[in-house]
Amino acid sequence: MARISLTPPRTIVYRIAEWYSKRMYGDVLDPGKVYGHNTRVLLAYAAFERKVAKWNALDPQLKELAVMAAAARIGCSWCMDFGYWEAHKLGIPQEKLRAVPVWREQRELFAPLELSVLEYAEAMTETEPAVTDEMAARLIKLLGEPAFVELTAMVAVENLRSRVNSAVGLVGQGFKDRCTVPSKA
Repeated sequence: MARISLTPPRTIVYRIAEWYSKRMYGDVLDPGKVYGHNTRVLLAYAAFERKVAKWNALDPQLKELAVMAAAARIGCSWCMDFGYWEAHKLGIPQEKLRAVPVWREQRELFAPLELSVLEYAEAMTETEPAVTDEMAARLIKLLGEPAFVELTAMVAVENLRSRVNSAVGLVGQGFKDRCTVPSKA
């Protein structure tokens, strides 16, 4: 249960954000409802996310796996729910998505580069980051410097998202459910 009301004041800024969210995602995202309590934070966060969405040096599937690994490490159920939906849109197989939180036990589902990305995202997410020189060097060699910088920034962005969402008590919003094919029963 959210620790803050998900019915913020209906300012003009919030109503515009609500319209945009419904148009983009089919629903008003709960984090937007939280940020709606502070117009300046909402505007800054929305502008930030729009700029993050334009980053393109890193393969989108690798980016999403890194995001989900960070969210899983923090334990943000809202982020995992939304991330599953985003990853599904990118064509990442469901069995791989389900395995992200336990990727070490299901390594066979992931390519070597994906394993390096998952390891790096988790190491970066530790309260005291556990990134090693070897991890960074391997990823720079495999991805190149621009994509490595983007990967690092994306994990940091997801740490922001997941930590805020977890701190305010957000839980899944049903995005994952929209990915499954309903039975004919």
